[in-house]
Amino acid sequence: MSSKGYKLLSLLGSSVHTDDVAELEQTQRALLDATIPGLCFSPYLEGQKPGDQLSAEQIRLRMEIIAPYTKAVRSFSCTEGNELIPQIARDYGLRTLVGAWIGENRETNEKEFAGLIKLAKEGFVDVAAVGNEVMLRKELSEDELIYYIKRVRQEIPAHIPVGYVDAYYQFEEHPRIAEACDVILSNCYPFWEACPLEFSLPYIKDMYQRAKKAGKGKLVIITETGWPNIGTAFHGAIPSRENAIKYFNDVLTWVKEEGIELYYFSSFDETWKIEKEGDVGTYWGLWDKNGIYKY
Repeated sequence: MSSKGYKLLSLLGSSVHTDDVAELEQTQRALLDATIPGLCFSPYLEGQKPGDQLSAEQIRLRMEIIAPYTKAVRSFSCTEGNELIPQIARDYGLRTLVGAWIGENRETNEKEFAGLIKLAKEGFVDVAAVGNEVMLRKELSEDELIYYIKRVRQEIPAHIPVGYVDAYYQFEEHPRIAEACDVILSNCYPFWEACPLEFSLPYIKDMYQRAKKAGKGKLVIITETGWPNIGTAFHGAIPSRENAIKYFNDVLTWVKEEGIELYYFSSFDETWKIEKEGDVGTYWGLWDKNGIYKY
């Protein structure tokens, strides 16, 4: 990459050494223009939230915005219109990590599994994710989750790897789950562990290595990581525009150099998240809620 900012970042190993905001922005844009490995796809428009029906039109409008800058998208559900995301992603030549959103409601779980299996058999799934942070939220037992993972593994084509998404340390604490997965799908958030920005790059590297160790040689994909640009500080982790840019630059430079698969969180701001995560939850996107690039 020819960007002056990218060269400096590669030389120093971290953007925390750089105070020139214009240079940081130039580096970020160069990384984005070169395409990032993957993006978590945020389909909900202003006033919408999980449970609302998504339309193909709104998904396509948002996909068109991000498609030039990413190689893959991650979706989180296979119902209520979310099943359209991987289908539309294919129209833009994007790979897909498709998730079934499961929890305590067994009836909902069955609908999610049916959607995931159907999409996989139709050729719209490159990696299948059975659940997202259900162990972290204590919504299923270890045995229940393993049963679901093995069930989906039996139902979908053999060439599609099946995994489960959770915080990196959950795979250390539940080695049977790591064993049941074809691939380790690890969420790595220095921010949510109160890590100051200046230490966030070595911190996420350690998270990744711990997930690799838990996986015993299996491929590890970082399924979520990011940094908010607005909101209340979480102990030593401070949201700001500059910190969000620096974190993006550091992490994307690292994964590109190491060939690590990653889905950055997130594509668009989601205002509905204020109910569960407070003000900081709504500002993780690279684009704002209206689809305008923030940096």
